[in-house]
Amino acid sequence: MKLYFSRNPNPRLAMAVAKYLGVDVEFHFAAPQDPDRGQDYLHLNPNLLLPILDGPPRPLWEADAIACYLSRHIGSQFWRTDADEPEMIRWISWGKETFVKACDTVHWERGTKLRYGIGPSDDDAIQEGLKQFHIAAHILEAQLTTRSWLVGNAVSYADFRMCTFLPFNDVARLPINDYPALSRWYGQIEDIDGWRDPFVGTSAPHLPPVPS
Repeated sequence: MKLYFSRNPNPRLAMAVAKYLGVDVEFHFAAPQDPDRGQDYLHLNPNLLLPILDGPPRPLWEADAIACYLSRHIGSQFWRTDADEPEMIRWISWGKETFVKACDTVHWERGTKLRYGIGPSDDDAIQEGLKQFHIAAHILEAQLTTRSWLVGNAVSYADFRMCTFLPFNDVARLPINDYPALSRWYGQIEDIDGWRDPFVGTSAPHLPPVPS
């Protein structure tokens, strides 16, 4: 199998899953948005977005689908297949529409737009993103005060998905430390080698710096 990736948030998430699970995958840095390379990837993903997993009967795109396939491929409960699966999916769904979305909004304005010269940060968008972050973080804080992980007694894909943008918090500057349980929980995830630096052993170029 081949996993096409970049250092951006969702491809990074797929890389972290593959590294954490220890799946036998070839990692290929890719740039399907490059006008000169797009045709090379069109048969794998008509959206020309990463990540892409080539190796299943049909190429898979979208990090959640890739995580599901890789976990099932090796018989791991990282993607829950037992009675906990509905709860895991609940957190994935809720997170993508609330916490992850808020983190994405702030990271886009403070990081991605400046990193790629897309335009200046929009202060109103940042403030709205921070407002939504606090609403979601309060809910997560209440949940994580009484549990170590989002689902059951072990890390699951729900934890990884919820944290999609937190490795980029050096530029997003989200106030994670205002929430002790949330901060403790993310510290546990940072202690996982495959999450902390999934690009070890690859030649992936670093992201462009964010101008100060």
